[in-house]
Amino acid sequence: MLERIRSSRLYKRIARLLLALDAYIDSSLFDSSRGARETYENFSAFMHRFQVRGLRRIGVELGCEALTLSLGGAVVAAALAVSAMRMTSDDWLKKQDLSITVLDRYGAVVGQRGIKHDDAVPLDQYPDYVIKAVLATEDRRFYEHFGIDVIGTLRAVTVNARSAGVVQGGSSITQQLAKNVFLSNERTITRKINEAFLALWLEQRLAKQEILKLYLDRVYMGGGTFGIQAAAEFYFGKSVRDVDLAEAAMLAGLFKAPAKYAPHVNLPAARARANDVLDNLVVAGFMTQSQIVAAQRNPATPIERSRDQSHDWYLDFAFKEAQRLAESGKLGDNRVLVIRTALDPNVQKRAEEVVEENLRESGRAYHVKQNASAFMDIDGAVRAIIGGRDYGVSQFNRATEAARQPGSSFKPYVYLTALMSGKFKPTTIVTDRPTCIGNYCVHNYNGGYAGSLPLSLALAKSLNTIAIQLSIAIGNGDSHAGRAKIIDTCRKLGITTPLEDTPSLPVGQSDVILLEHAAGYAAFANGGKRTIPYAATEIRNSRGELLYEHDRDAPPQEQVVPFEKIADLDTMMKRVVEEGTGGRAQLGPGVDVIGKTGTTNGYKDAWFCGFTGNMGGCVWYGNDDNETMNNMTGGTLPAKTWHDIMAYAHQGIAIKPIRGLASPATLAALDSAPAKTVELGAPARPAALSRGALDALSDIESKIKGVDVKRAAAPTAANVEPPPAPSRGRRR
Repeated sequence: MLERIRSSRLYKRIARLLLALDAYIDSSLFDSSRGARETYENFSAFMHRFQVRGLRRIGVELGCEALTLSLGGAVVAAALAVSAMRMTSDDWLKKQDLSITVLDRYGAVVGQRGIKHDDAVPLDQYPDYVIKAVLATEDRRFYEHFGIDVIGTLRAVTVNARSAGVVQGGSSITQQLAKNVFLSNERTITRKINEAFLALWLEQRLAKQEILKLYLDRVYMGGGTFGIQAAAEFYFGKSVRDVDLAEAAMLAGLFKAPAKYAPHVNLPAARARANDVLDNLVVAGFMTQSQIVAAQRNPATPIERSRDQSHDWYLDFAFKEAQRLAESGKLGDNRVLVIRTALDPNVQKRAEEVVEENLRESGRAYHVKQNASAFMDIDGAVRAIIGGRDYGVSQFNRATEAARQPGSSFKPYVYLTALMSGKFKPTTIVTDRPTCIGNYCVHNYNGGYAGSLPLSLALAKSLNTIAIQLSIAIGNGDSHAGRAKIIDTCRKLGITTPLEDTPSLPVGQSDVILLEHAAGYAAFANGGKRTIPYAATEIRNSRGELLYEHDRDAPPQEQVVPFEKIADLDTMMKRVVEEGTGGRAQLGPGVDVIGKTGTTNGYKDAWFCGFTGNMGGCVWYGNDDNETMNNMTGGTLPAKTWHDIMAYAHQGIAIKPIRGLASPATLAALDSAPAKTVELGAPARPAALSRGALDALSDIESKIKGVDVKRAAAPTAANVEPPPAPSRGRRR
């Protein structure tokens, strides 16, 4: 059979076809290899013509390496530029063109933010010496560089290296404008990289004159003023058009450090700085020595102006809220706005005084330099904000932008989640013992263990081991699942910062923002309703028309935690203040306080957060560079600061009970019956207006404006607050 197949004609044809295919493949491979070899030989012969030796070869190699590094650098630069370019994707200029006048809760003007469209002075109307004084001091090569002054930066680095400190700045005016428009004052490498790319972008989009005008209009000049025109009005009572050379030199000297050189704060320092500016004019070649002699002999004299509080931290917060509302379309096309806020100027002023006093008296002993604080009503109406010790030195708002570890002040979220699980009550007995999750073992602050005790006492003593045990029990033995539930509780209460799911989360080793943290605590005092901090109670346009009213247009508070669980938590948090680590925050008989202290590892952060039935908030102390403090805990200076501010804020007002601590009968009558007034022995606040007086004043205000609008939001009858003292009247 096999022989028959092999002898068939079909078989022979297939065999010949396969043999031909094999020959074709072999010849193709041979021809291809020969062609490739010939091509390589031809290429080698061609490239041989470019062969170099000796020094020329070194130059070629270096050139090739430089090209490679340049291409790599271009790729890295493009990657780094992505973050900066995202900030310019929207209509970036309009984000800054709001002009707002800010009123406090009683209707008094407390400040302005944004660009003043009515009286902005065109650049061609500035005196020539004003422009020269600014350029000579801030950026002599402004019209020559491309946004980054390489020569100026190298010069500044050299001078600073010789002086072993920061004597000169290397940022160009374009870079400073980029920081003012797009970025914060946070000192990070990322910010400096973004600043450089944005400076290049601005140089491509705008003419030099436009950049200079924007810079002069938006830079902070001290005294709550933004822009050189506003500063000229504030310090000298005249337009920038009319300032003389000595006054121009003093204004130009403010750009470096407005808090240090503001003439109403330190006139000798301001005049010394103005002399430096005059010398810079000569060194830069903009003026001769004879032209500045008169200004040196007759230094500028500012108008009399006391160093009033300008509420800058709060004004920034209110301005950003107005920007968000404008971007969301809730204010229409209106750009000139009047915003009535929840700011209590007396509480704000007292808070700043207490913080400065405590830092001055105890800062050296505790090795602490910074503070951030925020206080609000239980519905989220923010009464006062402190974003740092000195707004003039740094406008970075640590209360609204900085994320810090909360330490044990985070534990109420853990205990609340445990109560919501149904497995625990305040009286549940837990055991303080050595506790580990894998390789992570937690220890208490005092290093010992308390044995068996009620859950409420464990929170009062701030036991770290119990917080970790609760995270395990919440997850039914799975600590990861338990932490997921704790994070979910935080999200319900308004904490938006990323919370790291690590074993140490329950003891507060994941960052939070202070204002959000304070709002979370407000939910503990208002019965479990999510609290969103806000400044604006109403917003009107330049014609007095009501555009936005918080009570009407903002979403109502949502009940996110069962009231009965909040009531259980409040009983435990009250014990923290009365028997535990928060004892210094007690306000005395008749005023219930719930709160919690917090201290992080290495004493890098110290907190106290607490509320009464009226208001409360958080206080933080620490250092911007995370430097260790000297044994400061949340129960020391933070609790004392909170007490001193809240004792003043509650002085002479009607005291409300905390909802979670009130009986059902009390809750039923809470909004109808007047609350009691308690004297706390704190500095007296100005006398309060009655509810009827506030209503009458509001009606008169509406009639004067000729606008029939709903009466502006006022404090409830049970919580009538005092107006600002006459001596702290309107400021502009």
